Amino acid sequence: MLHDTIKKEKNMRKGIWMVLMMVLVLPGLLTTVGCGKKKVASDASMSGAGFAGDSDEARRRAEEQRLRELAMQDEAARKAQEARDAFSAEDVYFDFDSAVLSTEAQETLKQKAQWLKSAQGSSAVIEGHTDERGTNEYNLALGDRRATACKVFLSNLGISDDRLSTVSYGEEKPVDTGAGEDAYSKNRRAHFVQR
Repeated sequence: MLHDTIKKEKNMRKGIWMVLMMVLVLPGLLTTVGCGKKKVASDASMSGAGFAGDSDEARRRAEEQRLRELAMQDEAARKAQEARDAFSAEDVYFDFDSAVLSTEAQETLKQKAQWLKSAQGSSAVIEGHTDERGTNEYNLALGDRRATACKVFLSNLGISDDRLSTVSYGEEKPVDTGAGEDAYSKNRRAHFVQR
């Protein structure tokens, strides 16, 4: 896009120079043959052409700067979107029948806290999930304890309670519907949804 814009400007600049040459230089050449005083006027006209070139160059530089700034804004927006996506994509995992935050879970929550601090207008819902073992009532309570453990940890890192809410889905929304520890470990989690 920048390349096309620069190319168009170069072509436009060539056209302007051709017109300037025809308008300013040709009369100057004709007056040179006639008398010396007209030559001085022609030189003054030529210096005006230099100003026009300077103006074109300034416009070209300003346009290049504007395009660089737009590219930087696009890059910043892309990085912000990636950070939002990462916030929701990375879950916090728990051991069987536990709502205790592991060291790894705490590190994940610290990263989420950094993002929440940088995104002041954002808030999050923390969803508590369990594997399928246990009764529905027990799993809903365990999912609630997991979501609450995450909320308390984030609150202790300086995230305002009014920016965080919790909900428990227990075993209702598994990530992996398979049976066995591999599937169960993926389902014992807290998931974050940005609001």
